[in-house]
Amino acid sequence: MKKVTKYFFQGLIVTLPAAATIYLIYWVLITFDNIFSFNIPGLGFLLILLIILAVGFIASNILTRRVTIFVYNLFNKLPLISIIYNSVKDLIEAFVGDKKKFNKPVLVKASKESSIEILGFITEENLELLGEKNKVAVYIPQAYNFAGNLIIVPLSDIKLVDAGAKEIMTFILSGGLSK
Repeated sequence: MKKVTKYFFQGLIVTLPAAATIYLIYWVLITFDNIFSFNIPGLGFLLILLIILAVGFIASNILTRRVTIFVYNLFNKLPLISIIYNSVKDLIEAFVGDKKKFNKPVLVKASKESSIEILGFITEENLELLGEKNKVAVYIPQAYNFAGNLIIVPLSDIKLVDAGAKEIMTFILSGGLSK
């Protein structure tokens, strides 16, 4: 009976992530296909990728830079829209833009009396906006979640981690289970 249980759980470990990934891809493809009412599976998703590529090309072109600036300024002038737009824009740029923010992994002391440390990423080194000197903003991602906490930490309570940002983020998001 122990072997059957072992095989069952081993099967779950292999099947569930694969099934979830396949379902997510299927859901994305069907959603995009339904948006454009295509009968060929995946054509809507391909069209979205081509549109994103075209917008990226146009935004990167010097001749159309004014259009990009106009759209940016338009979204920034709309009260509630500007908050959403800038939050999403900053989040995307933090991972894939020229201004990557999650590139300095650090260990933060949990308290002066403890040897416990928390993994995070320095996201801002200049905190003059908050009237703080010799402190940095550190984002602490949560495992198995897209949430996290932003904490303000004295420079003396952090140390840089000698590892790649991608590996550290994967390590944190997996709850320390990834290698």
